[in-house]
Amino acid sequence: MNPFEQRPKKIDSFLQDWNRLYPKTYDPHTVDPYTKTRIILMNGTEFEANWFSHQFSRHCNDNELRRQIALNRRVEQQQQRKIANLKPIGESILETTIGYEQVAVDLTAALASRETDPGVVKALNFALLEDFDHLYRYSDLLEMDKGVYAEHLVGKYTELMPGRPTISEHRHPFDDVRFPIGKDASLLTKLNVNIITAAEQQTMNYYMNVTGFYENDLGRQLYQEIGMIEEQHVSQYESLKDPCATWLEELLMHEYTECYLYYSCYMDETDSYVKGIWEENFDMEVTHLHRAAELLKRYEGKEAQQVIPDGEFPALLHLGSNIDYVRKQLLTANMTAHREEYVPVARMPKDAEFFRYQNAVNPTDAAVPSHRVIHEYIRKNGGDYRFEVSPHPVKPLQDRANDNVKVGRDPGLAGYTQPLDQ
Repeated sequence: MNPFEQRPKKIDSFLQDWNRLYPKTYDPHTVDPYTKTRIILMNGTEFEANWFSHQFSRHCNDNELRRQIALNRRVEQQQQRKIANLKPIGESILETTIGYEQVAVDLTAALASRETDPGVVKALNFALLEDFDHLYRYSDLLEMDKGVYAEHLVGKYTELMPGRPTISEHRHPFDDVRFPIGKDASLLTKLNVNIITAAEQQTMNYYMNVTGFYENDLGRQLYQEIGMIEEQHVSQYESLKDPCATWLEELLMHEYTECYLYYSCYMDETDSYVKGIWEENFDMEVTHLHRAAELLKRYEGKEAQQVIPDGEFPALLHLGSNIDYVRKQLLTANMTAHREEYVPVARMPKDAEFFRYQNAVNPTDAAVPSHRVIHEYIRKNGGDYRFEVSPHPVKPLQDRANDNVKVGRDPGLAGYTQPLDQ
């Protein structure tokens, strides 16, 4: 499939009235977990597209160009609103959160397993273990507060157990910046970076907004803490993007990414109603892509092929279980970031910003919300809540009666040094 070869429609034909715009929600009792993850992913993709467009407009002094991108943006606003309202009214904040973290785990693993750029692979594998740990901590809070077992929400496709402990993930901002990819990066690499940046940004925004709406202090504090880690992830992933691309080149790549994702979702979707939305939105994005190509040629004198030489989609994105892949990456749980590199925490300089930052935000373990959630669950139940297909591959993280706060944080703990690109 090459979206540049598809015939675009008139953009005005995509404007929808209120009856068409408000969708039928999915059934929370029968929905496939990956239908939910696709909805979350595309909600985030449209959010990223909209806010990129707004930033473009704020940095543009040509009102005719601003009108053209405003028209595209209005249609994408409608797309985002429709996708967001596929979520049923009765689904709780925490139940939705489990979907967000399943997206983070299985999407990141899927992208990493097909990526060829070593720096991008390492970045994906590094953050993967942190989102995996977030899923575990939210799952324990969900069972403790609501009596709902997250293993049913994730369809037992994704394990629920510790990753790199969230307490260990708090790093100095200097350690979240990576080397960017360049214009010569493969199309698949550019897609992967765009996709993961949008997905992590959506998670960050969700946690930023729902923190104050949770029903108790411990839950509010957990969202506050993990929301800070999601900001670190966005900082990492956005730093991978090509900083030399022009605004119009970026617009073209945004629209191509949306075409690619909607077509991937359409080919994978099992719910016929949602599948129809993916098909409809793919048609819209084909039109947006052609309009972006026209603007690139009009304002910069460039053909789309100078940015995307071969518009044929690479292998489509498939969301599914990645248990074996995640288990392998868990052997790097004792690593942290130091500037653009990833190193076992035992090899960090003693005066590294990582340790100073840890001392500033985590002066005592007992004050850290992510630790307190598990500690409180263990106090009430004698052990944490997990879903494991076999014992945890990292021995210090096997103990279900104690929440380990040393892995990835304590230089005195034996390290796990498997490379992040394996």
